[in-house]
Amino acid sequence: MGVQWLLVCHGLVTLLVLVSFLCGQWPIFDGTPIQRINHFLHFGICDYFQRFVGFVFGAKGTNAIQSVEYFCCDRPNPILQVLYIAIIGGTYYLVATSSFRYIPGYYIGEVHRYISFFAVCVGVLLFLLTSLSDPGTVKSDNVSVYLSAYPYDNVIYSEKECSTCKIPKPARSKHCSICGRCVARFDHHCGWMNNCIGERNIHYFMAFLFWHTLLCIYGTVAIGLILAGQIKEFRVIDILTVYYGVENSYVSLSPHIIQWLVGAYNTQILLMMFLAIVALLIAGFFGYHAKLCLTNTTTNETFKWQDYINWQRKLSEARASSAALKASINGITSERKPPESKWRTLFRRSPLEDVEVVVKNNIYDKGFFLNVLEIIFPLSRRRLYAGTKLKSS
Repeated sequence: MGVQWLLVCHGLVTLLVLVSFLCGQWPIFDGTPIQRINHFLHFGICDYFQRFVGFVFGAKGTNAIQSVEYFCCDRPNPILQVLYIAIIGGTYYLVATSSFRYIPGYYIGEVHRYISFFAVCVGVLLFLLTSLSDPGTVKSDNVSVYLSAYPYDNVIYSEKECSTCKIPKPARSKHCSICGRCVARFDHHCGWMNNCIGERNIHYFMAFLFWHTLLCIYGTVAIGLILAGQIKEFRVIDILTVYYGVENSYVSLSPHIIQWLVGAYNTQILLMMFLAIVALLIAGFFGYHAKLCLTNTTTNETFKWQDYINWQRKLSEARASSAALKASINGITSERKPPESKWRTLFRRSPLEDVEVVVKNNIYDKGFFLNVLEIIFPLSRRRLYAGTKLKSS
């Protein structure tokens, strides 16, 4: 049973590292070990490695590391794109070489040889569409279209000029320092796509996440059906119950079946665990972005609203503290009143509890249906706003 427990521990550690690396900055993980692991993976490892290189090779080694970091993190580069192709191609190759020999099986038909290839091709196609499509670059010749499509809310967006592009900055747009351009309805810069995610390719990005979630679930279930077919074909349950006297119950049979599967089909087990973990991660990422799309909010705007609400809350608390201090000073200078009961003082409401709650007023949220429609059919491509360009020119 040592091998089984080793695989379980390996899967749990892998899941912990992946969740910490990808999701450790989410608010739900604040103050948890996952957040600390995320900080170590993103900053701690690089810092210790840079110190080690500087100690061994001196200033030249440190400068070389900084140059590599600049190329990988601050400039467009295809490293993660190549890594994606390697991951999806390598995974499909391992699945095909290790599992296709058992197709057709007891629970899975031969058609899945072709369905799996088609599903992978669709995933790669969505990847290329998201990577190569224009996210909605704002230029001097189309800025009027975006200005009319996205009005300023004068809360997190106000009329201003992009200091880099020297053109009016439409609401919901942002200048990407990595790509060096302004992007309409900017969501985020995706390193995996080597492209910004904006107004004109957010639908491709959402389709990419949704399809890859289904693809990983499909791969996990397909391999599971192959293994179940092998158990049925070799009559493992009958052998265990009849010849070895194992009780015919789930609790008694499962350790022996797992031991047999790990010994005979360890590659398939590892692939199934890998696909299941990736499916959970992509599903969580897709769910987060789906929620943003349904409320017509971008990732960039999420941080903007968070900063604005925190700032307004601090202002309200400062006003409440100032008013309470002023009232306390006035109470001291006024006529002396009889001492207040200790119990009343203990349960007296704090002035900070009366601070007005800051409400998020998103003027771009037009309801479920219109929000989804805006993702599928971007505003700048509609005739109502496309005509603005002709009028202004």
